[in-house]
Amino acid sequence: MTLDYISSPQAHDRKTGYAQCVAVTGAARTVYVSGQIPVRADGSVPETFAEQARQAWANVQAQLAAAGLGLEHLVRHTTYLADRADRAENSRIRREVLGSHEPALTVIIAGIFDEAWLLEIEAVAAA
Repeated sequence: MTLDYISSPQAHDRKTGYAQCVAVTGAARTVYVSGQIPVRADGSVPETFAEQARQAWANVQAQLAAAGLGLEHLVRHTTYLADRADRAENSRIRREVLGSHEPALTVIIAGIFDEAWLLEIEAVAAA
């Protein structure tokens, strides 16, 4: 599988740790991960945004692992934030988790299903 990162010179490119466009060639399998919430396997919810963000990413990673994939297979993800004030910390933690891997990304400020949850992350991976 090959990932081709594309950025049109005719559109704004902020260079902020994610791809503007990702083309996937030679993938035999695409995996769609439903929105992963910041809830631990025991049902508890971390208190801080940072803990919740890391837990939601751990849940994404766990779902990918169950499908035989890893975070390096992500081609796109959407993060739903309950509060715009968390956007900088969200970006920092995303970069911490993904390292140099930069899949396509959308961040949406939205009401989350449970008010205790500060974010939710859905993802698409290919292999």
